[in-house]
Amino acid sequence: MKIYLVGGAVRDRLLGLPVKERDWVVVGATPEQMLKQGFKPVGKDFPVFLHPETAEEYALARTERKSGKGYTGFECYAAADVTLEQDLLRRDLTINAMAEDENGCIIDPYQGQKDLQDRVLRHVSPAFTEDPLRVLRLARFAARYAPLSFTVAEETLQLLLAIVRNGELEHLVPERVWLELDKVLGEADPEVFLQVLRRCGALAVLFPSIDRLYGVPASAKWHPEIDSGIHLELALKTVSTLTTDKVVRFSVLLHDLGKGVTPITEWPSHKGHDVEGLPLIEEFCDRYPVPKEYKRLALLASRYHILAHQCEELTPKKILELFKKLDAFRRPQTLQQFLLACEADAHGRAGLQDRTYPQKEYLEGAYQAAAKVSVQEIMDAGKEGPAISEELHRRRISQIKNYSKKAFKI
Repeated sequence: MKIYLVGGAVRDRLLGLPVKERDWVVVGATPEQMLKQGFKPVGKDFPVFLHPETAEEYALARTERKSGKGYTGFECYAAADVTLEQDLLRRDLTINAMAEDENGCIIDPYQGQKDLQDRVLRHVSPAFTEDPLRVLRLARFAARYAPLSFTVAEETLQLLLAIVRNGELEHLVPERVWLELDKVLGEADPEVFLQVLRRCGALAVLFPSIDRLYGVPASAKWHPEIDSGIHLELALKTVSTLTTDKVVRFSVLLHDLGKGVTPITEWPSHKGHDVEGLPLIEEFCDRYPVPKEYKRLALLASRYHILAHQCEELTPKKILELFKKLDAFRRPQTLQQFLLACEADAHGRAGLQDRTYPQKEYLEGAYQAAAKVSVQEIMDAGKEGPAISEELHRRRISQIKNYSKKAFKI
């Protein structure tokens, strides 16, 4: 029995990045031997075990053979005669197909170290096309390592195109697609994920409402980049510098879907796209198992981001209505998330990334002023029943009005 560290732990250590988790492959062993040593079995389709002390995953070396459609259509063979090289051959990318022995020596039969040096994402073998999930995984790796200048090898891009042409993406279950997308929302450059998927045609298959944004023009006055798809990429790039909150990043991803259904005769204007995007967000969240908190903020960002941009022109009453729509007095965190999404939208425009967004500070100040109104004080003043809400409403508007006067020095 020989045990090797494999995959991401080897890759990230060679890149000088923090190693978040470690996976191991065991060569020359049987399930019975693993059980005798106290390992706990967890694999259903092939033998995977948890270490009795560290709980890290140890998988028996295995090979795979395509036997059906989709990412589950494989027959696995795990036995003591499977070599390390055979196990590494079934992996997706060369940079993920390296191993490290107990002495720290790197086993690299498929030139993963060279591709690390050249900053290239390259497939290990033609078998790459057998698993459609690899389209999403590769796009996610491209998003993760974009800050290190990694690019997709041209021959690997051709394999992505083949997977899409063969209709393999249609066999991906929504849960797996969402899992990859959710991971991407936490990566350094999530917009690169869209770029890779679009280059191979996968974006139109998996996320058609997003793909429709590309080629749709917006007014150059507000969007120097013109293309609504490019604006989305710039907004995603911006929000990744503002927050690591995946809920906020998701809302930015879907905030402009309404522009994709604007009639051509109305271009480059997109009046009402804030409302038109709502059913598209609903459809997206019905297709994939999107958590409720993600969906809620996405709907709010789509519907009210224009109001946020125009907040300095709104009456105190309209501003209070916005806070109520956001449920900001019960959920102040939602207001902060919403404003981050609006800021990303405002900055996600060619040449305007560094401009200020005073609307965020203004709305925060207006909210803090309104939130100071005490319900207890209203009750102590003798108000009862519906009169409490009416007085609360009146006082909050008054507070916002006073704040506005100070903010604009009226």
